[in-house]
Amino acid sequence: MAAAILRRLNPTTATRVAPLLPLARAASDSTSPLTIETSLPFFPHNVDPPSRTVATTPAELLATFRTMALMRRAEIAADSLYKAKLIRGFCHLYDGQEAVAVGMEAAITRRDAIITAYRDHCLYLARGGSLVAAFAELMGRVDGCSRGKGGSMHFYKKDAGFFGGHGIVGAQVPLGCGLAFAQRYRKEGTVTFDLYGDGAANQGQLFEALNMAALWKLPVILVCENNHYGMGTAEWRASKSAAYYTRGDYVPGLKVDGMDFLAVKQACKFAKEHVLENGPIILEMDTYRYHGHSMSDPGSTYRTRDEIAGIRQERDPIERVRKLILAHDLATAQELKDMEKEIRKEVDTAIAKAKESPMPDESELFKNVYVNDCGLESFGVDRKVVRTVLP
Repeated sequence: MAAAILRRLNPTTATRVAPLLPLARAASDSTSPLTIETSLPFFPHNVDPPSRTVATTPAELLATFRTMALMRRAEIAADSLYKAKLIRGFCHLYDGQEAVAVGMEAAITRRDAIITAYRDHCLYLARGGSLVAAFAELMGRVDGCSRGKGGSMHFYKKDAGFFGGHGIVGAQVPLGCGLAFAQRYRKEGTVTFDLYGDGAANQGQLFEALNMAALWKLPVILVCENNHYGMGTAEWRASKSAAYYTRGDYVPGLKVDGMDFLAVKQACKFAKEHVLENGPIILEMDTYRYHGHSMSDPGSTYRTRDEIAGIRQERDPIERVRKLILAHDLATAQELKDMEKEIRKEVDTAIAKAKESPMPDESELFKNVYVNDCGLESFGVDRKVVRTVLP
């Protein structure tokens, strides 16, 4: 469907576009330039903001719509799999925040690094991860992106610069600054996007890491995904100042409409250029999650259903891109609906294939615990009987 739309837009073009996620069919490129203004202005702290006018193309908008729609469908499917007890443990869904993952990816390369907390499924997909590996990991199968041993909170794709997936609140922030230190030390000319939520914004380790990053002018962008609720606590109840983009004090910051793909893309492009020359910057992405904090949270005890419905109606990131596509006559409403039907089939097929993957063998339980696994003995509680010897 995406290929047919792009051919209609530019039938003479023979070049191909690499979408943010693989399309169901090969797509020809329509690179006719479009300039679109962001829905809201940027709010700066100690820095001149980027232009609100963003350059894009029909191909990028269509690929963005498809990618975000696929992410949304995958997260809804994960909800069903969790309720069917095929996914166990913790599970934090990303629906509503897709523009952050996709807009960030549009501004950088796979040589740049991304590290995040436990709401990581869609960031993994944005980095080129496969649906099958994502669902296999969620269900604890060996074909998962972390071999079935990480689960929902610990997705990983080192070959695409995605370093997880971390379950301890705020713990990934110092690690991300460490990645940026390595990039600077090696003179790679790349950057790290270090993501955390508003619930982690008061962590002491964040400020310690930020201080060192500023001293050493590390190429790190601290991205606060502010979905306005840290678990079930509203930001105003947890933070004396909820202007997270200003909390770096001596570190510049920028508040961004995190529900606007083009605003996120523009801000991330600006931030990458900034940190390569000047050191860290904070991006506060004003976004929203539709699900509760995790699958154990109904998400309706500390906010109203009307609030959630209002955000869906006024700010939904997928619907915003849909409106842009229709306004510029890049596709018809029916063509976009057909694309969404294809996505449902793609997700269902991936789930079926992931279910065929076996569970990890029991021998995997003790692997990757120590640097050298070989020859280690595991005893029972009585310390007398050797229960297993690692291969």
